[in-house]
Amino acid sequence: MPNKKISKKAQALDLQLIAFFSRTFIPFARFSIFIVFFWFGFIKLLGISPASPLAEALVAKTIGIQYFDTLFVLIALIECIIGILFLVPKATRVVIPLLLVHMAIVCSPLIMLPEVAWQSFLVPTLEGQYIIKNAVVIAVAIGIAASEKPLLKK
Repeated sequence: MPNKKISKKAQALDLQLIAFFSRTFIPFARFSIFIVFFWFGFIKLLGISPASPLAEALVAKTIGIQYFDTLFVLIALIECIIGILFLVPKATRVVIPLLLVHMAIVCSPLIMLPEVAWQSFLVPTLEGQYIIKNAVVIAVAIGIAASEKPLLKK
């Protein structure tokens, strides 16, 4: 393979882009998670979420359909709170565990409701795809958590 030299302009541009992305990743990541969680939670509160049937099926299979309305409002409020807390850098140590518990619940249909989440082996339904995309949310949250400064003894 031929040895290609990278021009000084390309190197300078590369460094500028990396510096820009390093400066903007955390604020953009926080705002992106806010948008997703607050928006999805808010449409649940309005009763217009396309996730309602999936959530209803999960509640019916686990703790009982009679609790659906209360739990759906609760999960919607928690989603809105998670979104808001991601906008507050000092809340990171509180919101990350909250997000992980939330993710365990909302990803559980992959196992608890395979008939809804999978059309065949390793082929997710649209609902399954909706759930699997949460891997990206978790990765972004881990990136945010990794940017935190360690707690130090005083």
